[in-house]
Amino acid sequence: MDITAQMIQKKAYELGYEKCGIIPIDLMDEYAEKFNERIEKIPKSKMFYQSQQRLINTKKIYPWARSVVVLTVPYGKYKVPEELNGHIAKAYLFDTRVDKNTKEYQNNRALEKYMQELDLKVETDQKFGVVGMRWAALQAGIGIIRRNNFLYTESGSWVHLEAWITDREMELKETNNVVQCPKSCNRCMTSCPTKSLSAPYTMSPTECVSFLTTFGGRNLPQEPLSKTFGNCIYGCDICQDVCPMNKGKWKGEIEFPGLAELSSSLTPENILNMEEAFYRERVQPKFFYLSPEDLWKWKVNVLCYMCNNYKESYKSLIINACNSENNKVREIAYSICRELCL
Repeated sequence: MDITAQMIQKKAYELGYEKCGIIPIDLMDEYAEKFNERIEKIPKSKMFYQSQQRLINTKKIYPWARSVVVLTVPYGKYKVPEELNGHIAKAYLFDTRVDKNTKEYQNNRALEKYMQELDLKVETDQKFGVVGMRWAALQAGIGIIRRNNFLYTESGSWVHLEAWITDREMELKETNNVVQCPKSCNRCMTSCPTKSLSAPYTMSPTECVSFLTTFGGRNLPQEPLSKTFGNCIYGCDICQDVCPMNKGKWKGEIEFPGLAELSSSLTPENILNMEEAFYRERVQPKFFYLSPEDLWKWKVNVLCYMCNNYKESYKSLIINACNSENNKVREIAYSICRELCL
């Protein structure tokens, strides 16, 4: 067994990673086939997946790559602020990819430095990955992929994935005790509000609430699916929350750095009244899927939420939004006023 692989895995455990597997880069070859199968099953997803083509071209982009180190970072230990629960997806609330104040971010940097000290050439993309990470994790024995398309470990689906490619041929697979989905279970599919999950291991990404409320959905005032978003404002956890294999996995025992102080600013009312400077300085760096110019998108999402969950206290806020400087905010506010006869 490669001593370097053992040293990397040992260091990962010392840093607090849950799982660490290492596979030859050639085990990623089949990912291209699975990638294209997704497009064939849902042809309208082609444009979305074309933007992810780099994930099946790793060996072309990095011809020196010989292996993949893939790891899981559980985040179910963190407390979800009550006012944000069900409104902002937990993976985004506890996103450690760019938050330098988190131990997880610091561990990521420490592990990369350690691998470099082992005289390895490594490459990663902390935000979006350099390989198809769920496939890599599956090949490395870290967990299984369930019908809702998420990777599950013993911590359930509440794990972030990290991966590096390296210039050394190594292999050190993990072991897991994760059982398969119950044969008769289809809760994730029947609970999906937009029916993005149309069949097991299949989805239409451009119809997913998480896509439509983050980097997609640029025209929500004209999007019929927005009527199905329910309580969701930014992202969606529904298919994970209803999954029986996630039962009891969320512990919620630890405060996430800086979240308690920010949470009151992320209520629907405060988002709608949020100033550009505050958004750029405090919110956007954490929720990076929307750019510094995209506060309007948050406000559109909130207005959509207010329409779907209307109460009288929202009336003045919606009417005031009709005077917004942003045309998309004005458009959806006017539309809600007409629909609800405000």
